[in-house]
Amino acid sequence: MIGFLKTLKTALGYMVTLIDKYSPTRFSNPSLTRIFNYLPINEQLTTSGQPTEQQFANIAAAGFETVINLAPHGAENSLPNEQQTVTDLGMSYSHIPVNFYHPSQRRFRMFVEAMQQAEHTNQKVWLHCAANMRVSAFVYCYRCAVLKQDPELAKKDLSKVWEPIAVWKKFFAQTTQQTVQ
Repeated sequence: MIGFLKTLKTALGYMVTLIDKYSPTRFSNPSLTRIFNYLPINEQLTTSGQPTEQQFANIAAAGFETVINLAPHGAENSLPNEQQTVTDLGMSYSHIPVNFYHPSQRRFRMFVEAMQQAEHTNQKVWLHCAANMRVSAFVYCYRCAVLKQDPELAKKDLSKVWEPIAVWKKFFAQTTQQTVQ
């Protein structure tokens, strides 16, 4: 039941981000901790739903050097010029669009490469998608399959955002049973 409530909270919160985007009145707060589904994983990695332009400025000011976006092209709450916004702020940008209903091992490998490149250069990474659902799922798999962290510890962070649906549970099983290079 708690997982369902977390998923419902995420779905409703995502709707608020759409209202915020298309409304003349802004409801979002530029503070990092107020970004939708903000979830720091460690000192080098923070995850969230879609940040606003002002929030990206605050992300850069907080010392983040890399932004990785897993939302598909044209997600309803996306920024039209996100790559330009991020690079103008001096951060590097990777866009790896993940289909929510068909996550692929190919996209996960691309994600692993982007994460390992940032880790190799000791960069702080801000990882986001539309609602932090794709991201929290990929981070769960990354922590389990690549970093070999305790799955229960990784699941605690995943569960703060949502209870994954069947297609994602299948993806977890496929991903965490193999070693990703």
